Amino acid sequence: MASVTLKQVNKSFGNVVAVDNVSIQIEDRSFVALLGPSGCGKTTTLRLIAGLEEANSGDIYIGDRLVNDLSPRDRNVAMVFQSYALYPHMSVFDNMAFPLKIRKVPKDDTVKRVKDAAGLLGIQDLLKRKPKELSGGQRQRVALGRAIVRNPEVFLLDEPLSNLDAKLRVYMRAELKRLQRTLGVTTIYVTHDQIEALTMSDRIAVMNDGKLQQLDGPDELYRKPANTWVAGFIGSPPMNLFDCTLTSEGKQAILDASDFKLQIDSEFAEAIRVRSSSTELILGARPEDLSVVKGKLSTRDIPAEIYVVEPVGESTIVDLKIGNYIAKARAPPGFKAEIGDKVGATFAMDNMHIFDRKTSQLLV
Repeated sequence: MASVTLKQVNKSFGNVVAVDNVSIQIEDRSFVALLGPSGCGKTTTLRLIAGLEEANSGDIYIGDRLVNDLSPRDRNVAMVFQSYALYPHMSVFDNMAFPLKIRKVPKDDTVKRVKDAAGLLGIQDLLKRKPKELSGGQRQRVALGRAIVRNPEVFLLDEPLSNLDAKLRVYMRAELKRLQRTLGVTTIYVTHDQIEALTMSDRIAVMNDGKLQQLDGPDELYRKPANTWVAGFIGSPPMNLFDCTLTSEGKQAILDASDFKLQIDSEFAEAIRVRSSSTELILGARPEDLSVVKGKLSTRDIPAEIYVVEPVGESTIVDLKIGNYIAKARAPPGFKAEIGDKVGATFAMDNMHIFDRKTSQLLV
């Protein structure tokens, strides 16, 4: 097995910068997701690692080997595509055996490897079938099996679950994670689905406009987003963001968002001032850290209005109109309210995020 290292890698297509000075260290045997919206550069990054695209500049290492000038075949990686790319005229066995056949692996060894991979994936009874006779989940397993038989140093997976229905995707997420842990192969997984990334990965590389925004573990990414873009992308619903100014009223520090004001303790205010000379800030609050208050309001509750209520089973998403802002709060299941009802909103001050408005970077 092997680590994967990208050092200041750049890739452009004409005037379009697809990968912009990306540096990533992926540890041996780890599972790392490349996450971001369409067009952010994640698939191009994967193709650069595979050798299917050539970097304009920068270095790519697999283990200790610089692979910039190596062909895809010589990099000892295996790629699973979104479309699975199975040969329709071949049986499952022949599809899985194909990469071994072109490498002239002895027949007995080929049969053993294919049967071992099929057993691991639970498709040993499908080896004589053609792809058209398989379900989407079975085709995906065949594509994975074709990668496994090569005994690669690195698995490269390009949105392999996107063609499956929602229920099967949930099942296959767990299966893929179990498989990666069993094989212990370094795995790089491209997805635009943050739930896939958060549930499966050891670390997540969040990308936007070809740039690496943050590389961190799932919990760190959710709890400490590096900037407002990550904060607004990660989470369902994502973090609420409010422009505000750090001011004071007497000895009390205030976050003034024009439509509402929040009192903060002196230690929190000092932590902000230490990290930024600017008073122009952005206040971030996850929906679960914004409570809806019905009935009589206290002095710490901010007047709000019910904009819409969205039951989602395990909780209720409540859209609140706070001045000119529409903020999302997560309420318990069964929460009832009508559009236009007057309520209060309370921030969980211990979980607030403060960003510098000019740089968009997290301060505290």
